[in-house]
Amino acid sequence: MLVFLVLGAAALASAHHSGEHFEGEKVFRVNVENENHIHLIHELDSTTQIDFWKPDSATQIKPHSTVDFRVKAEDIATVENVLKQNELQYEVLISNLRNVLEAQFDSRVRATGHSYEKYNNWDTIEAWTQQVTTENPDLISRSVIGTTFEGRNLYLLKVGKAGSNKSAIFMDCGFHAREWISPAFCQWFVREAVRTYGQETQITELLEKLDFYILPVLNIDGYVYTWTKNRMWRKTRSTNAGSSCYGTDPNRNFNAGWCETGASRSPCAETYCGSAAESEKETKALADFIRGHLSSIKAYLTIHSYSQLLLYPYSYDYKLPENNDELNAVAKAAVKELASLYGTEYTYGPGATTIYLAAGGSDDWAYDQGIKYSFTLELRDTGRYGFLLPESQIPATCEETLLAIKYIASYVLEHLY
Repeated sequence: MLVFLVLGAAALASAHHSGEHFEGEKVFRVNVENENHIHLIHELDSTTQIDFWKPDSATQIKPHSTVDFRVKAEDIATVENVLKQNELQYEVLISNLRNVLEAQFDSRVRATGHSYEKYNNWDTIEAWTQQVTTENPDLISRSVIGTTFEGRNLYLLKVGKAGSNKSAIFMDCGFHAREWISPAFCQWFVREAVRTYGQETQITELLEKLDFYILPVLNIDGYVYTWTKNRMWRKTRSTNAGSSCYGTDPNRNFNAGWCETGASRSPCAETYCGSAAESEKETKALADFIRGHLSSIKAYLTIHSYSQLLLYPYSYDYKLPENNDELNAVAKAAVKELASLYGTEYTYGPGATTIYLAAGGSDDWAYDQGIKYSFTLELRDTGRYGFLLPESQIPATCEETLLAIKYIASYVLEHLY
């Protein structure tokens, strides 16, 4: 990290574009109709280096769905031949990944340092957590809830007016390193809270009656790695005993049907569930904090990308939560709110049936801790840019998402338990 401080902006600019090794890579979207098709994708996955974007792994592919994956330049001919020979319908979402990677930084804002309309690296976000706290002492306090594998502080911002026995909503961003729009939203939320408090009635009431615990980036090590080494990194950066592969998928590392389905026991897999539930310092810190504040936390929100989804439990099983009808109604209304601004369409429902089975997720875990309102948001887009959403879409994405979050928060406030 010190190298950056010495080299400054020029180094960051080149790290921005550490996209050389993505030259000529493509992202495909394949229509999968039956088990035969699924088998073919599995075959491709075992013979070439495929990076699944949606779903997260080959094991999660269902019939009658689409699969998005990234292919290295040297494997493109092979992949296209297999798809054509077996008459699978496909389209190329991204024809040269490097171009799209560099096009992310298209914001017109010429800010040095932190900007809410740009993607900020971790050093910038860390400094921002301090500054926004210092500038808004009666609305924000900052604490450290733990450290990452590489020793970085996990900052938590408590946003709200001081009061006794307040209920709280917990929201985290940055579980998966490459989902850059996620931390951008947590920062945007904090800004809007302090900017509109005392002016906008809904936000004012929410901040007077509730506390918001905001964790701007959970997987900090992974996030740093996407800025310095590999933009497409997903997992944490912990070492794995007996393997040269790094990292665990933090959203498969919670004690909710841990590693039973939609997760891998291979340390090299993108959906590796870890050596045990809460094996990661980051997930354990989050779980410990929530366990220590269960009496006050009434809702749990976790922000991911991409796909435009609002999901609620369960993902580790096809069973429905006890308050399924209520969660469905809340999700439906929140999605309607979100769409009211720019017409962005979200799909909503329980995780397992809406997308796929995936065990060990934080939303299921929080729900099973007794937090009745637990939601995962998958932000923009639906695959045109995927994880590489251009900065120019940050404001619109965050504005519309804020509407959904405010709806859910107001609903929770009216239905405290």
